[in-house]
Amino acid sequence: MFAKRGLDVTPVLIALNSTIPSALVGGSIQIGGTTPPVLLQAVEGGLDVVVIAGGAVNDVRNTDGAGVVARIGTGIKSPRDFEGRRVGVPGLGAYMHVMFRRWLTEHGADYKKVNFVEVPLAQAGDILKSGNVDAVLVGEPFYSRIVRARTGYLVAPYFIEMPDSLFAIYYSSNTDWAKRNPAAIKAFREALAEASAYLAAKPALSRQILGRATRLPPDVVESVVLPTLKLTVPPSDLRWWAETLQSQGMIKAMPNTDRLVIN
Repeated sequence: MFAKRGLDVTPVLIALNSTIPSALVGGSIQIGGTTPPVLLQAVEGGLDVVVIAGGAVNDVRNTDGAGVVARIGTGIKSPRDFEGRRVGVPGLGAYMHVMFRRWLTEHGADYKKVNFVEVPLAQAGDILKSGNVDAVLVGEPFYSRIVRARTGYLVAPYFIEMPDSLFAIYYSSNTDWAKRNPAAIKAFREALAEASAYLAAKPALSRQILGRATRLPPDVVESVVLPTLKLTVPPSDLRWWAETLQSQGMIKAMPNTDRLVIN
């Protein structure tokens, strides 16, 4: 889809999403899939990055496969039950962590009373079973493994209580590169639009491609919820994230969200 539009694209795996903005500014990559918290914190830190396209969004219809899972026997049932507990998150200050803290706040719980610790998703089940944490924030394929093994149970699929179509990923670039390459950005968006249509029309073939690209076993690939993609990012989406980060003390000032999106 990229090649037929004249784009020479090489996917690069980066272990930590938080390092993508500096890689964009440094020129080692031209486009990166940044989460909203990472992008907005990078902007406040002085890095010159902008959003050029949207990616995966929150789909409130997907009620299974993701949320906060508590260890069997903890008795956690409500948001306030997490106070005083240890909760494992894939990354401190990352997408799942920020949304969970907002969910706790909206339900009258004090997230500052929760002890959050970083737990890699692949190890979430084992760490939960060992008792080192009382709950974990997980998605597929790790969610199903934990529940099937009766290590934990779903307390809340808290994502479905967040705004529908809220972006989880922004495709971003360095501002200078974006200004110098409008034709490449246009072609990139067109390829993403074709990919989005392909996902919706051919889920089985999409899973085969996913399996080849990630080398995940077939049973794991089958459990993965295929993403819902949207390409146009409204400034209101960035404002929602900015207000959330500001309320959690992750950024100090409200950015000019209108200037952060190149359409």
